[in-house]
Amino acid sequence: MTQEVGPELRARVEQIRGALDRGGDRFEPALLDRARTDLDRVLERLELGVDHSVVALVGGTGSGKSSMFNSLTRLAFADVGVIRPTTSQAAACVWGPAADKLLDFLQVAKERRILRESALTGTDEADLHGLVLLDLPDHDSVATGHAELVNRLLPLIDLLIWVVDPQKYADNALHEGYLRELQNRHEAMVVVVNQVDTLTAAGKEAVRGDVGRLLAEDGIADVPVILASARTGEGVPDVRQHLSRVLRSESIAARTARDEIAAVSRRIADGLGEREPELPAPDVTAGALAEAAGVPAVAAALRSAVESPTPVALSGVQRPARSRIDAIRESWLAGVTTGLPGRWRTAVVGAVASAGDFFEHAWAALEGVAQPPARDQVAARRRLLGVVALVLGAVLAVAGAILLTQSTPLGIGVASGGVLLAIIGAALVLTARSLRRRTAAERADRYRREVAEAVTAVVVADLHQPVAAVLADHEAVRTGVAGP
Repeated sequence: MTQEVGPELRARVEQIRGALDRGGDRFEPALLDRARTDLDRVLERLELGVDHSVVALVGGTGSGKSSMFNSLTRLAFADVGVIRPTTSQAAACVWGPAADKLLDFLQVAKERRILRESALTGTDEADLHGLVLLDLPDHDSVATGHAELVNRLLPLIDLLIWVVDPQKYADNALHEGYLRELQNRHEAMVVVVNQVDTLTAAGKEAVRGDVGRLLAEDGIADVPVILASARTGEGVPDVRQHLSRVLRSESIAARTARDEIAAVSRRIADGLGEREPELPAPDVTAGALAEAAGVPAVAAALRSAVESPTPVALSGVQRPARSRIDAIRESWLAGVTTGLPGRWRTAVVGAVASAGDFFEHAWAALEGVAQPPARDQVAARRRLLGVVALVLGAVLAVAGAILLTQSTPLGIGVASGGVLLAIIGAALVLTARSLRRRTAAERADRYRREVAEAVTAVVVADLHQPVAAVLADHEAVRTGVAGP
């Protein structure tokens, strides 16, 4: 294989496990239990070593399967003899790191294993690094358990090399007992006709054509046929080329583990939303609460009172109806749980303050904001001075006019002083009104702002923060399940 996938798949399993742990009881118990069980099974499979590709030489008695094993490994290791069944126990040759757990599972005896690569072989076998080559017992053996062993191992094999000989390639046990039953594995099979050194050139082509015809009848016409001789080495490089091709793709164990992980992920995803709902801006919710308590009307009355030149009595904010506050809370929860599965919705509702607590907290915030004074004392004093100046100016102007009718020299001065004083008084009255308006706007805005800040703090503490934590868990779980 081009790279090791075992660590990658283990990391993926741990990522999903972490997501399950974080989701916890927000998943259905049955889904959670099944996912954890399936992930444990995947880890067991990974422990066998998914970074090895398993290739098995399978054949009947006398096909020269063990000789082909020795020829491919370039070692004289597998049993070769004349007493049948020749191969009574599976043998294995491993290129690269030892695959002990895998071979234990395959029930290959320790004395029947050999490591092909070592300090003595150098890198001459590097193209087969990661290969586990098995020489399996003869599938047509009369010895008890041989056929059962072959059948048990078939689902674990990345490539099945069927070794046949020129005399028995049409054996009914092979075609009806195996090849026709393995049509779904056709892309992972090769037929090697061994002992072709005993045939003439014409005989070789006749055998190739006949084997191809039989494979077509078996429904596996695309299975390659290689003519070879373990004794002379003919065709052996072609077989090794097939081995190299297998090693350039993932092993069946890796593909199976990856498929199982994907299946677990899909099932878990069914217990999650496709995305996280948007949380409303806290100040928007706070505005709805303030409106329910009549804060806008109180602010407007405050503004009118401060603008008024005469004192006006004000009433404070009124305790809102519980039903209105509950409705705001329920509407908020409905929005932030849209698209979430049942247990995640329940988690959201359980995280926020209860309806009663939320109402009391909101009312305490509303009631706790002090209402600004309804009168601007600076403007009031300025207006009073202005009115006094107007009255005094008017009196002086009238007195001056009377003196002028009497041709008294002081008349002009008195009248002029009165007019000037009246102008000053009018200016003071006008600026006092402007000051009241400015002060009224500032106090009303400050009151609304302080109420908004106080109520927003309640919304954040009672609703926003707890739900944000649940949705953060949901996002982390969803991301962990989806994977890279």
